Amino acid sequence: MDGYKLATYQTSDGPRAGLVIDDKVFDAAKLTGKAAYATVLGILEDWKTAKGVLRKAAAAAGKSRTKGLPLARTKLLAPVRWPSAIYCAGANYADHAAEMSRRMNRPPEPDPHTQGLKAWHFIKAARAITDPGATVKISALSKEMDWEVELAAVIGRSAKDVSQEKALDYVAGYTAANDLSARDRGRRASVSDTSPFKSDWTKHKTFDGSCPLGPWIVPASDIGDPQNLGLKLWVNDVLKQDSNSKNMIFNLAEQIAQLSSGMTLHPGDVILTGTPAGVGAARGEFLKAGDVVKIWIEKIGTLTNKMA
Repeated sequence: MDGYKLATYQTSDGPRAGLVIDDKVFDAAKLTGKAAYATVLGILEDWKTAKGVLRKAAAAAGKSRTKGLPLARTKLLAPVRWPSAIYCAGANYADHAAEMSRRMNRPPEPDPHTQGLKAWHFIKAARAITDPGATVKISALSKEMDWEVELAAVIGRSAKDVSQEKALDYVAGYTAANDLSARDRGRRASVSDTSPFKSDWTKHKTFDGSCPLGPWIVPASDIGDPQNLGLKLWVNDVLKQDSNSKNMIFNLAEQIAQLSSGMTLHPGDVILTGTPAGVGAARGEFLKAGDVVKIWIEKIGTLTNKMA
């Protein structure tokens, strides 16, 4: 009983950090006796020590006076509240880049490695994060709301100018994300298609509920290689995306090295690592009120949200 997942759960006193062990949720601060571990950010800011403390506490949870709550009757919230930043990798699966090129009637792009290019990211506002099971209101916002399953890495140590070789040492764990995208809000109307100011990444990618995240963080030591995880997404139980993280163009280590170049990544920061082929834009299909989106990532679990 030494495995655990790191979660945030709702209590009568507000959100608390919890350890999900089998089918129970234990209060992290009470189980470890460390008041600073009342929040997931508090744990991540002490991750070098906390990962051992949590592992030990989880192993002894069955004999602890701290009683666990039934997972089935506990409301889980997004695991990180709130990171200093959410970094999102753009066009980071070759099959997705190809399908978007076809949609825009452009020739396929060559592998960016051959052009000496680095990973590139855009930012979602931290408060775009939304909870497992939450309803996302989309109908008044966009007629072309799209889905994107993504493996999300959560930083556990301040990282600046780190090398690819050591980059994964800065990851505390992994969770699942849906990078909801309002495709019809990404290009500003009445602005020339050739203008450098045509794009609107904020309206395209950041709106209330645009980053479902969860249901928990699985420690990096329990994931192993982040470049060999299955990813799937369903809309109303119809499979739309089915891939593997090995198909990333820039792997996570490359992304962390690039992001941390001249800039500090902080504990709790979230990196969305890109989405594979199968998005709605390529099919001419988009989400509508009443749709249920379910994503699954191997070794992590399932995240479900309803659209309204």
